[in-house]
Amino acid sequence: MNVSQSVRLRAANTKLLLMDVDGVLTNGKLYHFPDEEGNMIETKGFDSQDGIALQWMQWKGLRTGVISGRESLATAERARQTKINYVYQGHIEKVPILEEILHKSGLAPDEVAYMGDDLTDLVVMRRVGFAIAVANARPEVKQAAHYITERAGGDGAVREVVELILDAWGFWGEILGKYEARRPER
Repeated sequence: MNVSQSVRLRAANTKLLLMDVDGVLTNGKLYHFPDEEGNMIETKGFDSQDGIALQWMQWKGLRTGVISGRESLATAERARQTKINYVYQGHIEKVPILEEILHKSGLAPDEVAYMGDDLTDLVVMRRVGFAIAVANARPEVKQAAHYITERAGGDGAVREVVELILDAWGFWGEILGKYEARRPER
């Protein structure tokens, strides 16, 4: 992965990856279906490669979390499946949640990375050590980011960042070895 030394140092200092959900873990599209009683059920799609990457973070002792403005059963289930440590839904005001997570985790703000795509994410991005915007983020969010992903939210952006963090920590070769894979030549 070809990134600047500054980004690599920020990634190597990351012990917790926090993320927005809609537009980061998903492509931001919400799907509504009627249940048997005619009530609308909301769901969304998640990238499978992002999911395994979040589990790799857990394997290596690094934590993950989501802070979402929306409440969603789909998000709760995805967080359970991928063993996300901190799950906060229904919070548009994200700074108090960041402060609570910092208190619970015992981490300093510079040990936290945050991935966002929209204006509600800016306030958190400006308070952490590694601010990340997905490729399809608002221009204002990209401007505040230390790193902008090549992949869009919901399309492997989380996987891209996890690989960057694991590589900066020196874990990526071990992950590749587990699956008998090799780094692609560039």
